Amino acid sequence: MENKNKVLLKVENVGFSINDKSLVKGVSFEVKQSEIVTLIGPNGSGKSTTAKIALGIYKNIDGKVKTYTDKIGYVPQKISIDWTLPIRVLDFMSLTENLTQDQINNALNLTGVEHLKDKSLSNLSGGEFQRVLIARAISKQPELLVLDEPVQGVDFKGEIALYELIKKITEKMKCGILLISHDLHVVMSATDFVICLNGHVCCSGTPQKVIKDNKYKELFGDRASNILSLYEHKHDHTHSQDGTIDRK
Repeated sequence: MENKNKVLLKVENVGFSINDKSLVKGVSFEVKQSEIVTLIGPNGSGKSTTAKIALGIYKNIDGKVKTYTDKIGYVPQKISIDWTLPIRVLDFMSLTENLTQDQINNALNLTGVEHLKDKSLSNLSGGEFQRVLIARAISKQPELLVLDEPVQGVDFKGEIALYELIKKITEKMKCGILLISHDLHVVMSATDFVICLNGHVCCSGTPQKVIKDNKYKELFGDRASNILSLYEHKHDHTHSQDGTIDRK
């Protein structure tokens, strides 16, 4: 039975430094089942560092990280692939994991790329490749999924589709998701809780709360007010297929 209050990850006052230079300091948050928590911030704000702390990749840290599941999927921001090698999607899925055919097919089907399984990785579009990376991360039905910049190399239309996919995954699999992004325009409407980072937590809360916070506005400037307008427009009403507006 689903327990939406089940905590999967708890990050408590963590920090990390390299050569006495602090990359992040005093960061705290938690991720629960069926919840999308998003870390946002400009480049160099410590988002990927925080994700690696949460995953236990960085060991010598300040603070504490507590995980309450060992079923964790991860899509890193960067992945090294020799694009000259003729690797099919099918081969890539089981490159580092021992997966059954059903696990591969189910994951590719959920991400909408099952028809590409015999295609070479080098022939995929940016959006298709990101979907394959997500498929590989969810192939073993993780309870916690960490996605570091999962829409990079994708156009605006593709970004929207990928964020919709991420929402679909948490609804279908009931997993908790830690999402790292600097793309503000769409991610705000696809998340439950937002943490705004700039080496430390500038502000946090629901999207509605964060986009009205002065610290958020200071960090993102004019972009912040545009996001506020888009967000409020999107959540004030819905557009029917015939173009009419349904007020909430």
